[in-house]
Amino acid sequence: MRSTQEAPEVVFDVRGHVPDRFAEAARDKVASAFRQAPEPVLFARVKLAIAPDPAVERPAMAQANVDVNGRPVRVEAAAATMQEAIDLLPDLLRARFERIGGRREASRAPKAGRHAHRPVPYVRPPGEREIVRRKTFAAETQTPDEAAFDMDLMGYDFWLFTEVETGQDAVLYRADGGYRLALADPEAERAGPDAIPLSVSPHHAPRIEETEAVERMEALGLPFLFFADAATGRGKVLYHRYDGHYGLLESTR
Repeated sequence: MRSTQEAPEVVFDVRGHVPDRFAEAARDKVASAFRQAPEPVLFARVKLAIAPDPAVERPAMAQANVDVNGRPVRVEAAAATMQEAIDLLPDLLRARFERIGGRREASRAPKAGRHAHRPVPYVRPPGEREIVRRKTFAAETQTPDEAAFDMDLMGYDFWLFTEVETGQDAVLYRADGGYRLALADPEAERAGPDAIPLSVSPHHAPRIEETEAVERMEALGLPFLFFADAATGRGKVLYHRYDGHYGLLESTR
């Protein structure tokens, strides 16, 4: 536990009409959780935002991205008021810190109600949606167990990585009370075993262009789509953002 460690830098990203007093409140709240971190917290970024649409359910959003001795941790909470959203951050951070500290077995399967504090996505008309964020990165080579651990620490719905046994681009996501693995070629042999409850999708990743990926995802009503780039064959994930637009992840290995 950190006791004499110097307090880490906390950077704020405030969007919308958020009064200044909430930044200090958020600083105090996340700092209270740092004392439960099993390793030094090196840096933290806190994002506070108010949805511009007054009709949005739970319009206040507070998010904390924390560097725990080189391991990224991310939590976010949405609520009716900014203070309520900020108040949720310490418990969410402590739960993530417990996992880093060795209590991985407590979270091997997805929990019911895990999205109760998440922001409600804005429903944007299809004709107004665009790919507004692209991220190209060297996907880490991992086992599905390692991918599940990192995905849960970041609070993501899917995780793009390089599957260690097959060397393929792969996506892990939650399904049927456990996890599902999607490989570019699901016929490749995997020996396992896996600690997490895991099934493997029988479907090949379609080799298509981005425009076709958008059309396919919308036609099937999917929250995200794993596909292989038509030109390079690299794995990509197209996904819906909370602002109603699209985001795109691409593996370069």
